[in-house]
Amino acid sequence: MTQSPSNRASSKPSLRRAITGPMLFLFILGDVLGAGVYALAGTIAGEVGGAIWVPLLVALFFAMLTAGSYAELVTKYPHAGAASVFAEKAFKSPLISFLVGFSMLAAAVTSAAGLSLAFAGDYLAAFIDISPHLAALIFLVVIALLNARGIKESLGANMLMTAIELSGLLLVVVAAAWCFQAGEANLGRAFEFKPGINPMLAVLGAALLAFYSFVGFETSANLAEEIRDVRKVYPRALFGALVTAGIVYMAVGVAASTVLPMDRLMATSAPLLEVVRASGLNIPPRLFAFIALVAVANGALLTMIMASRLTYGMARLGLLPEPLSRVLPKRRTPWVAIIASSLVAIALTLTGTLAALAQTVVLLLLFVFLSTNLAVLVLRRDTLDVDHFRVPTWVPVLAIVSCLLLLSQQSLDTWLRGGALLLLGMALYGCNRLATRPKA
Repeated sequence: MTQSPSNRASSKPSLRRAITGPMLFLFILGDVLGAGVYALAGTIAGEVGGAIWVPLLVALFFAMLTAGSYAELVTKYPHAGAASVFAEKAFKSPLISFLVGFSMLAAAVTSAAGLSLAFAGDYLAAFIDISPHLAALIFLVVIALLNARGIKESLGANMLMTAIELSGLLLVVVAAAWCFQAGEANLGRAFEFKPGINPMLAVLGAALLAFYSFVGFETSANLAEEIRDVRKVYPRALFGALVTAGIVYMAVGVAASTVLPMDRLMATSAPLLEVVRASGLNIPPRLFAFIALVAVANGALLTMIMASRLTYGMARLGLLPEPLSRVLPKRRTPWVAIIASSLVAIALTLTGTLAALAQTVVLLLLFVFLSTNLAVLVLRRDTLDVDHFRVPTWVPVLAIVSCLLLLSQQSLDTWLRGGALLLLGMALYGCNRLATRPKA
């Protein structure tokens, strides 16, 4: 008798449960507090004005809604593969499950490729003169080796890097406080909107940019098989990390707008470095460049951990070739999936610019979030004899509305790129089905 994808996955050896509550909290916090916030303050200011914290607050609310759906489904079905597993259970369609998982995987690998180029750019140039593409290649190889060594070692590195990148953001807040007590800051700018705009429309448009700063929490769902006491630990770590990130982001937003006028924030690609420079604290530029490099490296490490676990989970479900589900005997890490996802990321760094690689990430993730929020409602009829986290019905409903609102803010070019990637995914799905079809 042929096994279903879920049964086929459960019949294979599971991953090692080595992730504790604090490790998971720092994993999510480190993934959310990624490289984006170091460059987004000026872009958000260009959309909304000095009230940078307002779209950040709206984006946090949107993220918390979808996080509620993830918390329910992860504690109900704690399996690697996350969104694709939820789609398979809810919609009973291998094609939908594949496309959801592929959207997540494409967004992750694309994001990692973009982060590798960001790492190899001007921040690294402050320390060493090296070809950006060579630096990006070396960077991704190092990330792959750390990923293959073990989840505990990878998250141990994450804990240190998260502390460093968080210290950089707190340094911006301290710098703003220093500037304020010296009488050089203007707190009133934090409540000013850009002249000549509709504040509500501006906030919604800026929330799309701000939402990019919060994506990353969904990657933790792919570690469900490696979390100790997942049903109790996961919701606490997820919501705690999002709220912490939101508070830090809004404090940084207020700090940036009080220290620098809007024209100076919008004129630089490194707004937080300009804030520190203008504060009078005389922080060495190389120190902040180092912190930014750590933030980028941390985001890339966590993204590639997720990409390899998602590839592994989809292979266990029969949605990708079976060899991708193989794990190292001693390390118990999905080594084939790590190699495959790393090679794709390396190829992307050679074929696209940072801007081109980054533009489709949010669009792809919004499709994943829509699927997950719909799956929560569909799977309410599937009752289990275990206690798990549950959100009120209005939470996934509002989350669906929030995703549709953010999708409405995407440009035509982004839709075309996202559609092309989904067509590629359908082609891969068709090839895999033909290869695994039983012979007559």
